[in-house]
Amino acid sequence: MIDSHCHLDHEPMFSDLKNVILRSKESGVKKILSICTTKDSFKKITDIVEFDPMIYGTCGIHPHETSNDVVTKDEIITNVKNNKKIIAIGESGLDFYYNHSDRTNQITSFKTHIEASIDLNIPIIVHSRNAEKETYDILKNYIKYKPKILMHCFTGSSEFAYKLLTLDSYFSASGIITFNNSNDLRDTFKVIPSDKLLIETDSPYLAPVPHRGKKNEPSYIKHTLEKLAQIKNVETSSIEKITSNNFNSLFNLI
Repeated sequence: MIDSHCHLDHEPMFSDLKNVILRSKESGVKKILSICTTKDSFKKITDIVEFDPMIYGTCGIHPHETSNDVVTKDEIITNVKNNKKIIAIGESGLDFYYNHSDRTNQITSFKTHIEASIDLNIPIIVHSRNAEKETYDILKNYIKYKPKILMHCFTGSSEFAYKLLTLDSYFSASGIITFNNSNDLRDTFKVIPSDKLLIETDSPYLAPVPHRGKKNEPSYIKHTLEKLAQIKNVETSSIEKITSNNFNSLFNLI
């Protein structure tokens, strides 16, 4: 299993990293991608990726932070080139649900991150909430450059998913697919092609059933994997192999 999106620099995982990684390995996790959200986050991640060979990282500014934390394309490119274990850009995107940052700042930052990912030819991890049209329209403008898109913690509509598939996007399933009230989302994942699927925890957030309400961690990814296998009506071992191969292919870790 591969956890394609978590935040190892966040508590309670950061201060207990040794045990978090140990539990991950015991549960069958082979790789973990720790996601950057701010400039300070990136400083932590450059240390975290050296903690264990299974850990990789990203570089980017979360849309919530774009009114206070600005990064240029050149800064992103330099940060990635200086560390071979930084394998993606993000998370970046649009969040018009909370609007913690000005919408114009979010859009400007998103475009900067997309352009950096294109220049580096590595994936961009996309956060999108209450911004389906805007997210798609921006990504579509770059279609001729063939960006490598991963929709993190996908909770969008089936219509949004179909549009994103025209951009050759990948989709990551989080613990939300295990929630009782997520029938529509499960129906959407039924129709997303298996060769476009990954799994994630988004830990320490969004713990899957049966751990819902607790702090999440990468070792809980198995519950999301099992639910995704059920949704796709295949053996757990099959979807484990598929999602792991998809991750390795997308992030060029084959």
